[in-house]
Formats: sequence, structure tokens, C-alpha cells
Amino acid sequence: MARISLPSLDSSLPGIPQSVLAVSMEAKYQCQQCHQVLRKPVQAQCGHRFCVHCFKLLTSSGPKPCEACRQEEIYEEPQSILNSNEAFPDNAAGREIASLPAKCISEGCSWTGCIKEYEAQHEGKCEYERVPCETCQVLILRSEKERHNERECEARTLNCKYCKVSFNFKEIKAHDEICQKFPMQCKDCGKKKIPREKFLDHSRSCAKSKTACPFSEVGCKIDNGKHSDHEQTSVMEHMRLILATMPLVRLQRPEAPGLGEWQEDSGLGLYRAPEDGATATAATDGGGAAASGQTFGLDHKVRALENIVCVLNREVERSSLTLEAFSRQHRLDQDKIENLGNKVRQLERTLTMRDLQLAETDQTLRELQFCTFDGVFVWKIADFSRRRQDAVAGRTPAMFSPAFYSSKYGYKMCLRLYLNGDGTGRGTHLSLFFVVMRGKCDALLKWPFSQKVTLMLLDQNNREHIIDAFRPDVSSTSFQRPISEMNIASGCPLFCPLAKLAGKSSYLRDDTIFIKAIVDLTGL
Repeated sequence: MARISLPSLDSSLPGIPQSVLAVSMEAKYQCQQCHQVLRKPVQAQCGHRFCVHCFKLLTSSGPKPCEACRQEEIYEEPQSILNSNEAFPDNAAGREIASLPAKCISEGCSWTGCIKEYEAQHEGKCEYERVPCETCQVLILRSEKERHNERECEARTLNCKYCKVSFNFKEIKAHDEICQKFPMQCKDCGKKKIPREKFLDHSRSCAKSKTACPFSEVGCKIDNGKHSDHEQTSVMEHMRLILATMPLVRLQRPEAPGLGEWQEDSGLGLYRAPEDGATATAATDGGGAAASGQTFGLDHKVRALENIVCVLNREVERSSLTLEAFSRQHRLDQDKIENLGNKVRQLERTLTMRDLQLAETDQTLRELQFCTFDGVFVWKIADFSRRRQDAVAGRTPAMFSPAFYSSKYGYKMCLRLYLNGDGTGRGTHLSLFFVVMRGKCDALLKWPFSQKVTLMLLDQNNREHIIDAFRPDVSSTSFQRPISEMNIASGCPLFCPLAKLAGKSSYLRDDTIFIKAIVDLTGL
């Protein structure tokens, strides 16, 4: 029967959910892998049906035994082996399934039709279907997806309309507090839309600035429009003015504390030294009037100092708010840096995995370049002199051949050669061994390995080859099913005397030798 290539049946989806059917599902329409309604069904040579997507996944790494056959106790090789080369599209079942009645499983949707119409017109397009938001993973109706992405998603990305910087929706308030392009309004002249980065310059040069220096009460003078510059550059001058005012505050106090007392001034937080009691008691009625004038002057000074304190408090508060805003932005930046670091580490791990996969692929390609599938393998070994020197020096005592197979899905084997001998042949002979390797289809093979093996060193004049043959000892672990990458080597430690390779040897030409292995396939 002519087979149709499965890759032509492209489908990236598993079976159709059983709940889509408006009638009960018959067993013949069920995929043996995903147990849903068959989507683009294919039939294996054992008769069981699979979705083309499920079948490709099953056989992606090679032929597999059919689990449905095992469960039904009808397993029989080779019919029960799932192989992409032996399966074909089941068009008859596909037409039957396409005509089955169907309904939408989304809540609130009243669509009905047949399976063919469901796949072509409704699947993946239903406005009542709940789908996860790609950003915040919240389930939303498909019809509301666009509105959610633009207005509701807590994790959506926004661009600042002023500085064009991208940030998360949750960070919008923190960004507005530090955005250098954010528009501000001058309280003095009423000008709007002044970028934050230029607002300080505007405050310094604003012609309508009504802000007087808070230290004007103690004698400070300032030109209009230079308030911000003045505050920053005249700190020491303001301190000297306050220091010069302090003696006047002490002299103008109307109260006279008792002799030798330290009196605290509740308004200014100042202390005065003990004064002469006689001076205090000698005050006259005329002196009382003078004291009233002094009290007025003192009140004026107190108000000036209170204004100074208010200005300093506002400056501290403004600095605290700015510091808090920068701290929030710093935390956000640190979170972003951490997320980016995690992404970088994830990409590094991905790159490492890719490098390993590339190395494995490269190794597979090298093996396939010399690989055979008929049990006969010829191994060409060039640079014999250099390789033997490495073996004598102990740098590379042994070398392995590329792998070869008894058939495409048969035993995997290789040869191991000691150019300076091994065991009883060390220093006098070439030692050649046969190695059984772990293959992808070992579960389908007969164990232990029992085929006759013939090893040959080829005479390049085609006259007298050196030949050794043996039948495996089935009780040896060397020929049991491998549980590691390869079994212990078994073969001929005295395969060929090194003397036969000396001089003008017909076995060694152009610094190259050829070794041949033949595996008897009788009975396989």
C-alpha cells in the first residue's frame, strides 16, 4: 500500500475536546494517545488511530511499541511497532468525524454546527472563550482582550507622554514624581506646562516672583527673581544675621526673673543668664512704657524666627518627598535590574543547553558520516606513527572507532584499538576489542548478543589479511543489554604482532592501516 508522507498533514494541536461533541463519542473516534476526538487521524499498521500531532510526538525519537496493543493484549511484532514510515492518513475516519454534530463549550455561546465547521470557523475565534492575558495571566473573554490590554491589565506597559520612557502601569505615580519632562505651574506668574527640569530656572528668573527672603526680618536683602539662588548661596550670611540678633532678643525681654535664676523663654527656646536683682527691682513707671515698646519689638523678632523655622521645615519636607520619590524609583530600578539579571541567567542557561545540543548533533553527524547498517565496518586509521607514539607515551593508550549497526534499528557497536597493546599484548601486539553500545532500539532486540564477530587487519596488497573471529560468551556482562553508554570491551589482546607493521609492511601504507569488522547477521 502506498504511504502518504505524514509531514504533509501539518497540525500543531492535539485532539478536539470530547465536550465539543453534541452526541456521545464512539470509541473508534478516540485518539489512543490524548484520548480526545481525533484531529486529522492517522492509522498505524496495527489498526489503532491517532491524531497526527500525537503520532508525530510518539515517533519523534524513533519507532515505539503501541501501548494500546499491549493493553488489549494483542501485541505482536512488527505490526505493533509504531513507525512513521508505516502509518497513513485515515481519510474515511476523518470524513466521519467532520460530519459529527458539535457545540461550543464556552459559557454563554450558543454556536452549533459540525466538527468541520467548528475547526474552520469557530475554534480559537469564539468571543465567549476565556483566554489568559499574555502579560498578567488573568483569564478574560476573547472579546474583551483588546480593552483589557489597553485599559485594565495591571502589568501593561505604558509610555510616558512627556518623556516617552516605558514603565509598568503600577509605577505611573512614582514616575510622575521624578519625570523631568512633567509639566508644572508657577504659582507666582501662573505660567503652565513648565517641564520639571526647567522649573528651577524659571523660579529663579520669574519677574512676578513674590517670595521674599524668610530672613528679611533680620536684615537680609534680596533682588526680585533670585530667591532660589540666594537661599543656596547665603546660608552663612543668614546664620551671622541670626547670631547678631540674639543679644537684642535678650536685652528686650520685659520679664525680670529672680536673682541668680536661669529662665527659659517659651517662645524662642532661649536661656538667659542671671541678672543683677537690684537692676530689676529699680524699674519705674516710665520704664514700663519702654518695656511695652520693647515687647512689640521682641514679638516682631519672634515672628521672624518662626517664619525662618517654617521655611526650613518646608525645605526639609520637600527634600524628604524628593528623597522618598527617588527611593521608590531606586527600588523599581533594582527590581528591573534583578529581572533583567534573571533573564540574562536564563538566556545563559539556554545558550549552554544549545551548545550541548549542537555538540551532540555534531557528534551524531560525525558518527553518521562513517556509520554502516549492515554489520560490516571498515575503519581507516591515518597518522599511524604519531598515534602509536601517543600510545607508547601513555597520552592516548586506546582509541575508539565510530559506531556501526547490524541494521537501522539493530545492535549498536564499535571497535577499541590499543596501538601499543593491552594486557598480555602490551608492547608487543596490537590489541583489538569489540564493544556493544547502548542503542535507541535495544528494547526491541534479543539479548544477550550472540552473533559471530570477525576482526581483520587488511593487507593493502589484498593477499594475506590477519583474521581473528569469536563467538560471544552469552554469560559475560560484555554481551548483555547495556545499562551504561557501552559495555566492557571483549576481543583479542594478541591480535597482531607489532613486528608485522615494521619496515615496508603491506599492512601499513602511507602511514595508514585498515581494520575491518564483520558481524554475522544469521538468525536476526
